[in-house]
Amino acid sequence: MHEILKCSMIEQARLVKTGKVSPRELLEAAIERIEAVNPQLNAVVLPMYALAEKALSELKGSEPYAGVPMLLKDVLAEYAGSPMTEGSRFLQGYVSSRDSELVRRYRTAGFIVCGKTNSPEFASMPTTEPELYGPTKNPWDLSRSPGGSSGGSAAAVASGMVSVAHANDGGGSTRVPASACGLVGLKGTRGRNPMGPDYGEIGAAGLLSEHVVTRTVADSAAMLDVTAGSDLGAPFGSPPKPKSFLDLVNRAPRKLRIAFSDQPVLSTPVHSDCVTAVHDIAALCEELGHDVVEAKPEVDAEHFNQFFSTIWLAMVGWMIRDWERRLGRKAEPEFFERHTWKMYLLDMERRPSDLLLAIHDMHKFGRDVAPFFEEHDVWLTPTLTEPPPLLGHFDFDPKNRRQATERLEQFPRFTSFANVTGQPAISLPLHWSNTSLPIGVQFIGRYADEGTLFQLAGQLEESRPWAHRWPQI
Repeated sequence: MHEILKCSMIEQARLVKTGKVSPRELLEAAIERIEAVNPQLNAVVLPMYALAEKALSELKGSEPYAGVPMLLKDVLAEYAGSPMTEGSRFLQGYVSSRDSELVRRYRTAGFIVCGKTNSPEFASMPTTEPELYGPTKNPWDLSRSPGGSSGGSAAAVASGMVSVAHANDGGGSTRVPASACGLVGLKGTRGRNPMGPDYGEIGAAGLLSEHVVTRTVADSAAMLDVTAGSDLGAPFGSPPKPKSFLDLVNRAPRKLRIAFSDQPVLSTPVHSDCVTAVHDIAALCEELGHDVVEAKPEVDAEHFNQFFSTIWLAMVGWMIRDWERRLGRKAEPEFFERHTWKMYLLDMERRPSDLLLAIHDMHKFGRDVAPFFEEHDVWLTPTLTEPPPLLGHFDFDPKNRRQATERLEQFPRFTSFANVTGQPAISLPLHWSNTSLPIGVQFIGRYADEGTLFQLAGQLEESRPWAHRWPQI
């Protein structure tokens, strides 16, 4: 791997600013790395080298991240002149006519997009194994999943193709692959980043948040400085933010009240490695001077599962129907994977009021758990219920379909909480299994308080650094 690819996003930008590296050298190094390891990983499914060259020629040089290469997840991120499939055969042939607002902000800041990354169909799975492109492999163990749905982006960053890649998160889709691939993955507060101009919200409930996966806390914070803020017509206003998220990373937090739990709100078996991880980091937080207690919100977990499932089915159904309108052709089962079509049919069986009731219950859930975060500044949990699973772990067995459904529901059980409440949450690669697999831990913060998460994350990264760890690929 070229040494400049081991540099963080911030460091790469600094090398360009000081003239030690040119934007072209950065892009060529990224492309060389993609071409070298992508055949093994299948992380990048839509190379955009010609568009990257064009963007390179249009750089002014004054942009804060001029020439830094990045990748886009092939979901929601529209880039004018580039195909977008969202992992579905139904979208083959579609080419974006304009940039989404988030992509516009990336490009304005000087980032050079050189490709799009793999995703499960419509980002609906916690693994990245779409039929359209085939599975993405985890760089730490090629037999294992990189998580999902932003698994292609996570595998790309973990393997050193780029220092930063776009991700989005509707139930854990940024934090799940960040944990599985040993990266930093932040889901911001509801409305923190824009989703326009084509979307106001995803699924009529505000579950989804846009951001990135990175190797360092500082890079995640720096990117949020670039992108945060509402776009015109946004249904959720972006909450107030500090002058700079990046400035907070190196500023030690005050003494925090940290609750931790090794069990999610809905009872689920949790692997011993994940239990060990959260207890280890709880002890580390205590060593750093924070007040740490074992506690979790008391909620009606079964009710949570019911309304979340209703909203999730509606999201899949809406995505198919929305693309029917946009593409001007009828959705037929042969265009979709079986599980996607099944979710679509299940959604069609429900009444419109079912979704409104579920959204009502979701927002009430957020109000019900808010007092817990008055008593505690952050809540620490494992990110996942188990280490990165083997590829095929979530495949549906016609003889035992319930098993696959249970696995799909249980794996990201810790992450969906923050999507429902709209709170910020970050996964950090602070623990490793005895077999050298990354085990992420998750911190959920108060609404609109990414700042405290970045301060704590920066403190933990300094205390137990991980940037020196690279997969052998």
